[in-house]
Amino acid sequence: MASLLPAYLIVGADQLKRETAVNRLKGRLEEGLSAFNLDERTARADMDATDVAISFNTLPMGDSFRLVLIHDANKLPKKVSETIVSYLSNPNPGCVLCLVAESLAKTTRLYKAVAKVGKRSVIDCTPIKPRDLPSYLMRHAQAMGIQLDARAAAEIVSRVGESTVALDQQLKTLRELCSTTGRIGLRDVEENVARTAEVKPWEFLDKVAAGDATRALELYRHMQDPSHLALLTLITRRVRELVCAQSLIGRGQERDIARELGRQEWQVRSVVRSARRFSAEQLMHCLDACATCERELKGGADAETSFLRLVLFICNPS
Repeated sequence: MASLLPAYLIVGADQLKRETAVNRLKGRLEEGLSAFNLDERTARADMDATDVAISFNTLPMGDSFRLVLIHDANKLPKKVSETIVSYLSNPNPGCVLCLVAESLAKTTRLYKAVAKVGKRSVIDCTPIKPRDLPSYLMRHAQAMGIQLDARAAAEIVSRVGESTVALDQQLKTLRELCSTTGRIGLRDVEENVARTAEVKPWEFLDKVAAGDATRALELYRHMQDPSHLALLTLITRRVRELVCAQSLIGRGQERDIARELGRQEWQVRSVVRSARRFSAEQLMHCLDACATCERELKGGADAETSFLRLVLFICNPS
């Protein structure tokens, strides 16, 4: 009990992080007495402040501590919230209060009251940035005792989405399927992971610019009712970015690409790689093809045929 604070706030949109933190606290309860020493509830509009206060001040059974867990703490009625703030000025030494919330403003009295309890009282569960998810999965897989290569990790994220809970569940399934080899490769993902996440336009653009026609068409097929004109606008913009990047590379000013395009460094890495596979003449032909596609789309031609013809041309302009 000495290492535990009287209160914690587990806050952030990453569900897996929140669940992990909650389970760690539950795991500190004395085995066999958790049914007596755990009070887990969810905030409701009709939550009674007196009832909550009684729970805080109840003594634990045995030599363990009492854990009071309140989920959706950002939805607590004001009277209950104020009761908690008051309680934290003189908390029950035999109780640990844990508030769990997807978000809670740092300016609220409740947040400040918990933060004042100690340096480790606020457990940050901010989501992992999308670009870092493949690396996170690779580290997570290694901790599980299996290897996950970079392309397979990126494909899992593309198919499953950004929910760490869903990614964790999918990784566990793949670990079982690939237990014989001890390695999860791209083919394992392609054969066993269904696409549940909506395709993001930038994924499609990256594959078109990289010349990966097979993957680009696969992503296009999974788009939900895509607008050909909207996608054409994005493709045209990407081709212009490639022209700019190629020009700067030719002048030895590659490090200026992100600034000129108004992007972060990590956002232009794929643009730089793709720009190197085109000649200046090929990019001009790609721009011409974009203009032709626009005329056809606005002129009543078959949209699917015109658009896919453009995609395949950019993938292989030679």
